[in-house]
Amino acid sequence: MTFTNPSRETIGEILKNSKRIAVVGLSDNPERTSYMVSEAMQREGYEIIPVNPYISEALGVKAVSSLKEIEGHIDIVNVFRRSEYLVDIAKDFLEIDADVYWAQLGLENEKVESLLKSSGRILIMNRCIKVEHALTK
Repeated sequence: MTFTNPSRETIGEILKNSKRIAVVGLSDNPERTSYMVSEAMQREGYEIIPVNPYISEALGVKAVSSLKEIEGHIDIVNVFRRSEYLVDIAKDFLEIDADVYWAQLGLENEKVESLLKSSGRILIMNRCIKVEHALTK
């Protein structure tokens, strides 16, 4: 795959200007990576919205079943789901008019790149939002 993420400087600007992060696949288990990363971002002042139909809440916030259930604007959709789910999540992302689609470390999908390329939205794949935040503070 020949996808290129935005520059670290651009990612830093995105993180500086973002407030609300919908985390698709956020677990309520404190031992899971999605929980640890989201908890760290919450501590840094971001509003975290858990998106997982199998839990009632995470990090003290009521979970929603899908992106479409979230009221208000979402700055970043951060995805912790396997690569085969990325396209369907990208379609929902486009419907809710969020700004940035962020697939966590280890996740890439060429179809998502094709789908989002013409949308004018920002796509970040195979990067950890917590690590990027630490590197660009």
